[in-house]
Amino acid sequence: MASAISLRPWPTFTTARPAKPSRSFLPRSVQTQTPSARSITSSSSASQGWSWVLCVQRCLIASPLVAMGRASCVLPDAIISRVFIVGIDVGGTFTDLTAVDEATGRVVVTKVPSEPLNEAAAVLAGLRALGIAGRDVRRLVHGTTVGTNAVLERRGARVAVLTTAGFRDLIEIGRTKRNIPALFVPTFVRPKPMVERKHRFEVVERLAADGAVLVPLDPASVERALDAAVAAGAEALAVCFLHAYLNPAHERAVADAAKGRYPSLPVSGSADVVAEYREFERFSTTVLNAYLQPIMDGYLAGLEARLRATGYAHGVLTVASSGGMMTTETARRLPIKTIFSGPAGGVSQACFVGGAVGVRDFITYDMGGTSTDVCLVRDFTPLTTSDGMLGTFPVKVPQLDMHSVGAGGGSIAWLDVDGSLQVGPRSAGASPGPVAYGLGGTEPTVTDANVVLGRIGTTRRLGGAIALDAGRAHSAVADLGARLGRAMRAEDLAEGIVRIAVARMTSAIREISIQRGHDPRDFTLIAFGGAGPMHALALAQEIGVPRVLVPRHPGNFSALGLLASDVKHDDVRTRVGPLRERLSVAAGLFSDMERAARHQLDLEGFTAQHQRILRSLDLRYRGQAFELNIAVGDAGPGGLALEAIEAAFHRQHLAAYGHASSDAVIELVNARLIAYGLVPKPSGERYRSAVASIDDALIERRPVWFEGAPHDCPVWERERLPERAGLRGPAVVEEFGATTVVPPGWHGVVDEHGNLRFEREARA
Repeated sequence: MASAISLRPWPTFTTARPAKPSRSFLPRSVQTQTPSARSITSSSSASQGWSWVLCVQRCLIASPLVAMGRASCVLPDAIISRVFIVGIDVGGTFTDLTAVDEATGRVVVTKVPSEPLNEAAAVLAGLRALGIAGRDVRRLVHGTTVGTNAVLERRGARVAVLTTAGFRDLIEIGRTKRNIPALFVPTFVRPKPMVERKHRFEVVERLAADGAVLVPLDPASVERALDAAVAAGAEALAVCFLHAYLNPAHERAVADAAKGRYPSLPVSGSADVVAEYREFERFSTTVLNAYLQPIMDGYLAGLEARLRATGYAHGVLTVASSGGMMTTETARRLPIKTIFSGPAGGVSQACFVGGAVGVRDFITYDMGGTSTDVCLVRDFTPLTTSDGMLGTFPVKVPQLDMHSVGAGGGSIAWLDVDGSLQVGPRSAGASPGPVAYGLGGTEPTVTDANVVLGRIGTTRRLGGAIALDAGRAHSAVADLGARLGRAMRAEDLAEGIVRIAVARMTSAIREISIQRGHDPRDFTLIAFGGAGPMHALALAQEIGVPRVLVPRHPGNFSALGLLASDVKHDDVRTRVGPLRERLSVAAGLFSDMERAARHQLDLEGFTAQHQRILRSLDLRYRGQAFELNIAVGDAGPGGLALEAIEAAFHRQHLAAYGHASSDAVIELVNARLIAYGLVPKPSGERYRSAVASIDDALIERRPVWFEGAPHDCPVWERERLPERAGLRGPAVVEEFGATTVVPPGWHGVVDEHGNLRFEREARA
């Protein structure tokens, strides 16, 4: 349960404070000094540190009440420092918590069931399960699905839109295209817009394409629109004017008028949410931001209030879709940036692990109870995009370029109208959960199929808490087989369920790799999530990935990754025109954006040495309607030759699309800047096992099914596997929160960091 990692020192923060600073997410004591990470030097101290770890481990494994968040594990103050940083990943099925003790560098983890309509309760239950009081937490970072679920379930605020006269229907007209898979569905019905027409109001004003004022803003029309919106029951306001990304003056004047007239009404201006062109995407994203503002504000306010009641005295950090952290104030103002919050933590931690072991190019594979998220990382840099989709709505904010499919451990196996077997996207979730949980579930899931196959054992409680009933799982799968109308063993049907789930996940990896010009054979698969290691090797074999890495604590990997994230601010400015003519303009934009970003980081407590600025340009050939993002380095375009930027664009275009036109005009679209506030991160140490022989790690031997036949498999306890221990399939490796299944034909080793490294055996 414990991970041997230590903490780097916190950065030094200046004592001089601005007149009206935003609240720092760091303790005031940290802002004025540089405390060194305390380390255990004496043998007695070391034994005390391990005693604490073992105490927590025993609590988590032995007590289902503790692991499920219904009791606390009280640890003596004499044993531990009681200063923690905590990462929390609120998922659809489980809420994962990872706590790092700053004195010892040890890691403890737990899982508690998620409460979909009361996410804060699961967070507090997890802290109680770890025996950590709020006063002992110095930094708390969390990833949340609150915004995502609110949009998908259509339970956000009632939004009114104020827009330029004549453009009331823009968000309903949208684009003249259908996205795959709707492109091939003859019964496709256009989704309804988030805001009905009767709640969209026109304002007299008009800007030209260069931002110049064509029609001045009419205050009387603003007042009429505001009054009509409130009379219609608006709970949030989206202000979306044409070309406001170039000149936000009109939008901000309306926002000021709204705040003066209706102070409690949340207002989202499109230029503040998405400062780039393409009106439909900008308007849609702004509407979604307004749609989420009240619900996210209530969630974060409630979470902070309940944490303060436990003694926690600092702000709550939220991971953004782009992988960086946001303060509470930013998350409340721009909740749309949190929609892919949870999965981003796992990608951040995978980059951290990849750097420690020297794996530069990899594909992250995060399979939880409800869905699977995959992301391609090249040279430690995840692919990113600003053109995502949430359901049927475009979301134009910076985000990791992840692909998600509805395939998780809780995905339900069912029969289609034609009698064919399907798996997902519907999930049993945390309640009632898989049939094997014995909590009321009746439909077989991927987890039930793995129980039937013997890949998940029943002698231990799942996650230290849930007793599995193999008989229930077997009966549910057999009942599905009877409805299928074919005479087959339950084990054969269970293997079919797993294969269908793997096929769905394979399609997700194919989309982010092969379809974008990347050969999966050049990558390593880093598998995590509660169900990821169980299917990783089968998935790698299916797609052709030759190597698989299963990191430590895979079931809590995303929560640990939240602690490896830096504070991050994204900014963008649109200036369309030939690159050769606009390079000096881009340099000026970078200067303005950097000045604003550094000011914000100063307010948040970061000194210059703990700030990092990255710049890039969105470029395209003239006549194209899509762009490629080209990094221009820390020096900015002013310090980088035009020829170098053009050459980089040609190379990337050739790699992405198979052709390049060296004599074509390159067009600038956007200048982008990312500002990081660097926070201390766990640094990996060598793995230490409690035993010297692999034989001491053997839990049992049991029959496990592969390719239609049972195999006598060893079942290993991961935390007792010694360094450099060799593993050969078929085998099973069990640990708290996850199970790794090693099919025949694969072999692996435990590396010096405790990672499991697998490769496909060469065929004779």
